[in-house]
Amino acid sequence: MTGASPRRLYLFQLESVTVPVAGGTLEMSSGCYLIETGDGQHILIDSGLPVDYTPPPGMPSAHHGKDVIAHLADLGLRPDDITTLICTHFDIDHVGHHDAFTKAELIVQREQYERARGGDERSAAGRAHWDHPALRYRLIDGDTELLPGLTLIETGGHAPGHQSVLVRLPRTGPVLLAIDAVVMQRLFTPDRRAWPGDDNEEQLRASTRKLLDLVEREQVTLVIFGHDGQQWQSLTKAPESYE
Repeated sequence: MTGASPRRLYLFQLESVTVPVAGGTLEMSSGCYLIETGDGQHILIDSGLPVDYTPPPGMPSAHHGKDVIAHLADLGLRPDDITTLICTHFDIDHVGHHDAFTKAELIVQREQYERARGGDERSAAGRAHWDHPALRYRLIDGDTELLPGLTLIETGGHAPGHQSVLVRLPRTGPVLLAIDAVVMQRLFTPDRRAWPGDDNEEQLRASTRKLLDLVEREQVTLVIFGHDGQQWQSLTKAPESYE
């Protein structure tokens, strides 16, 4: 790996919530991620809910942990230290602090950005954060190697132009951040069904199969699912890191 390759991966746990489902409850959690490269770059992936977020009527309130700014501070970092912000998609729970990172280059799939700018309803709630006039975007099309050991993977279906992230670490090996392409470990199957909030079941299933193939082909050692509260309990979380 070169100096610009990933050296450490930090997991920032942000919120957790217990959701009632038929026959019991479901533990869900959300987070964002920080990559530190060998040459000193700090690459953030998503930024969590905004501080003023209120859940829709009928939805359970989340338990809020530290936000992304506090997690960065624990590592001695400020928002201006982030060189790149990878935007997986513009749902409100992924963009709530984007406007704090005005020194970073933001990278998003062109389809997601253009749909959002065109008035896509699902992106509207977070628009003040992802569409701040001081932000600088780079638009990409499809799978893209951002730097050696860091690949963005187009995985539409949950949202148009959603992207997952593959990080190759020196000791841990390849780690797949599925984000919301696969929100729970038990959904990582070829014939999965869409959940409420997913955009397109056919695309979602194709993206899931794409990631299953990637895990086998790249011999991925760890897959982190977007909102799996049970899995988050077993993960190494910041200030510790995967290396």
